[in-house]
Amino acid sequence: MSIAITGTGSYIPEVLVPNEAYESKHFLNSDGSSFPQSNTVIIEKFKAITGIRERRYAKNEFNASDLAYLASKNALEDAGISGEDLDYIIFAHNFGDVPFGSSHGNTLPSLATRVKNDLQIKNPKCVAYDLLFGCPGWVEGMIQAYAFIKSGMAKRCLVIGAETLSRVVDPHDRDSMIYSDGAGACIIEEKEGQGEILAHNSATYANEEAYYLFHGASYHQEIGDDLKYIKMYGRKICEFAITYVPGAMKECLDKSGVSIDEVKKIFIHQANEKMDEAIVKRFYQLYDREMPERVMPMNIHVLGNSSVATVPTLYDMVRKGKMENHQVSKGDVVIFASVGAGMNINAVVYRY
Repeated sequence: MSIAITGTGSYIPEVLVPNEAYESKHFLNSDGSSFPQSNTVIIEKFKAITGIRERRYAKNEFNASDLAYLASKNALEDAGISGEDLDYIIFAHNFGDVPFGSSHGNTLPSLATRVKNDLQIKNPKCVAYDLLFGCPGWVEGMIQAYAFIKSGMAKRCLVIGAETLSRVVDPHDRDSMIYSDGAGACIIEEKEGQGEILAHNSATYANEEAYYLFHGASYHQEIGDDLKYIKMYGRKICEFAITYVPGAMKECLDKSGVSIDEVKKIFIHQANEKMDEAIVKRFYQLYDREMPERVMPMNIHVLGNSSVATVPTLYDMVRKGKMENHQVSKGDVVIFASVGAGMNINAVVYRY
């Protein structure tokens, strides 16, 4: 049984926001105090660490489910199937549909249900549900779809990752520069000669790591509203990721029976350029290897961190030849890997 990714799609929002747009922001520490450095210095340091020089935001009238619909439509067309052929729609997100001007997420009905409605799928046996798993949500959705198909519960699944993080950030938190909006989707089905999921691995660390990402009040304490924004302990997350993700990737690759020398690309969650490079370097060190050139495609420089959307968007761009010096060919082995709120980790080894 070869369970493959037979179609991909993504939606890149149209509103481009360069780093220069943050020059006039009033950034504050978590205690409400001001930074001694100018915004110019803060932004330069931010770019040096994360690699981000610009990001994309959704147009005001679009919500996460709208972006997801557009990415899903592309994936269905790429796979050459109808939405009526789907057994499951699995939608990974974290904040629901957040209307522009609000930080309150709407999750009723589920975003998966909204996409099914937008796609005008009539088949009631197409089951639509949402998945909350932090940034690794799309990869985990792939794993669930694989399990459904392998067990005989499904033949075809649509797996989506979409988010509008620009609407849940505190404008006074310098971490707000990290986040962006976007959507990616794929079709997974049993089909010979179209690729094969070889192995997968997932883990949740929920002791002291459980609240490395959380909802918190604005750093501008004088605002006095009761809105909550995405917050994180960035240094702790980075240390956690560099410590645990390489081993999880190795465990997955070892389970697949594939040699490290066969791996052509690693599609890793676009969270932070330096952190991602450190993860992949440590992964290769576990095999006494040097990290090969161009093994790790990165689009964080221009798209920012769109959470669950980063990996499927990156894969779609490379698969369709939209990233210079990066491509995948028939038979190539690639790894999908992610880390995020939970703290959750996962990886999938895939033969293209």
